[in-house]
Amino acid sequence: MYCSGCGRSLEQGQLICPQCNRPVAPAVPPVPGFEFVLAGYAAKVRVLGILWLVYAGISLLFGFIGLAFLHSIFSGGAGLWAHGPLPHAWFFPGLLRFAWIFLLGRAALAAVAGWGLIERTQWGRIVAIVAAILSLIRIPLGTALGIATLIILIGTRNWMLYEEL
Repeated sequence: MYCSGCGRSLEQGQLICPQCNRPVAPAVPPVPGFEFVLAGYAAKVRVLGILWLVYAGISLLFGFIGLAFLHSIFSGGAGLWAHGPLPHAWFFPGLLRFAWIFLLGRAALAAVAGWGLIERTQWGRIVAIVAAILSLIRIPLGTALGIATLIILIGTRNWMLYEEL
């Protein structure tokens, strides 16, 4: 190892050149270690968990608004929008009950996925992957969140990083 100022030969571990008093620069800059990669991945997983919780809230909010609107229309409260009375069909109440159950199930799945990712549980990763696959058809938010989830959680490298969390 040589001094970058005067060219004098230096011994291993010397911090200052004895001839010109110049500080010795390290030969190789430090390379970020595994801890930095793991911390970056942990931040991505945390943000992904928060996004799943927000998605669950948005799904509940818009689902309740939509179902309340449909309930109003099917129960004869359409007011000015209806052109005459709607025929009373026997399957509308059953259809609305099924829609409520489906809405609550979808929101619960998204909330459990978000909570599992924030807590970094092994089952949280699996639930998030299932929720991502099921939400791909919900354009545009569900599709974007599903693709981001699959990119961050699937793969050998990502699987090993998640195991280390």
